[in-house]
Amino acid sequence: MKIRKLLVISLVILLMTGLLVGCGQQAQAPTEEPASEGQQEEAQEKKIKVGLVYDVGGRGDLSFNDSAYAGLKRAEEDFGVEVIDLEPSGGGEDREQLLRLLAEDGYDLIFGVGFMFTDHIAKVAEEFPDTKFGLIDGAVDDIDSSSNISCLMFKEHEGSFLVGAAAALKSESGKVGYIGGMKSPIIERFEYGYLAGAKYVNPDIETFSDYVGTTGDAFKDPVKAKELALKQIKAGADVLYHASGASGIGMIEAATANEKLSIGVDSDQSLTATDEQKPFILTSMMKRVDNSVYGTIKDFIEGKFEGGYRIFGLEDDGVGYAVNEFNKELISDIQAKLDELKDKVINGEIKVPADKNEYEEFLKTLE
Repeated sequence: MKIRKLLVISLVILLMTGLLVGCGQQAQAPTEEPASEGQQEEAQEKKIKVGLVYDVGGRGDLSFNDSAYAGLKRAEEDFGVEVIDLEPSGGGEDREQLLRLLAEDGYDLIFGVGFMFTDHIAKVAEEFPDTKFGLIDGAVDDIDSSSNISCLMFKEHEGSFLVGAAAALKSESGKVGYIGGMKSPIIERFEYGYLAGAKYVNPDIETFSDYVGTTGDAFKDPVKAKELALKQIKAGADVLYHASGASGIGMIEAATANEKLSIGVDSDQSLTATDEQKPFILTSMMKRVDNSVYGTIKDFIEGKFEGGYRIFGLEDDGVGYAVNEFNKELISDIQAKLDELKDKVINGEIKVPADKNEYEEFLKTLE
């Protein structure tokens, strides 16, 4: 049994025995201001406890889950809150159980990372009305600002539009690829935003799309993602983008081995890439899950927690693209164009499609 699983089992046992101490308004950008001394004292005096349960793939996916963890740890350091992070079993069958265990143990604010927590958080939040919940990427029906659930959502299609444009601008073959994890409306937002961005800057570009699977396991199958990436590369794709969690590691490996460009997702994946991979990572579509977690914790401490729906997009830097010391030379020649497109999306000149029907309508505007 893996060490990580042993740790999770131990934590669950401790929780059970009580021994562990421990829709659509536009959101404002989560603040990254450091905590004041007063905020730290307030959190410590009230013994504020924050729990986080990962999506399938867990910590170490170098993507979505790790971004949530980064926000949790930053809040721990800045505010002095007590935190715990738990990982569901293989298929995620115990998501609801882990949420309930945290609530029973007196955790004040509990996050579920991923849309598959939607029904579970809705149920547990009703059982524990005095506990606050943060749902990342999911939307519970019929809630408002007075609810104890805050749904934290993102305009993934907007950020994906920019990296799709980047892919088309850097492609030499005129062919680019996309690999999604579990086929679902959220992951399709990444896909159609990306395809739209590529088509916007080059209507003649050829695009490929594949999905790892139809269950949560699709986010932790790098072997399958690598197989799909190799298929796309063989068909001529020279820039590949993924929205597949830990599976995307396989895509990056395939692209690097064949000296093709890859685009990461959620967090800046060049920062965790190997030295061999770094020169081939064009950029990453940044989805600031870390800031949404951190900002929600900060709001809770300050007594400003609001239920309902918060939506983060290009306008408030909730999504975007990465530029760093590793890719700045690779991307410098197209940055001005990408920033121009960003402005057009923000001011409404470009309406980025979020699903297949919208994408088909979008293509008609390019004719």
